[in-house]
Amino acid sequence: MSVVISVRVPRRLKEELERLGINYSAAVREFLEELVRREKARRLRDEMERLRRSIGRVEGNLAAEFVREDRDAR
Repeated sequence: MSVVISVRVPRRLKEELERLGINYSAAVREFLEELVRREKARRLRDEMERLRRSIGRVEGNLAAEFVREDRDAR
């Protein structure tokens, strides 16, 4: 299902788009899809950075410690 979004532009811009044969509805749709993709990526990066800061720095070789701990448990 789709909805209609209207945008007011200067008449000369619309005329120029039509004169140049630019499919402005497709161009706007593609622009908005790209805008949403970039914003989602930005927010995900921000959230990952926030989580990284909250976890803090891990000291030492954590993988080796886990392996030793696992071996000692046997």
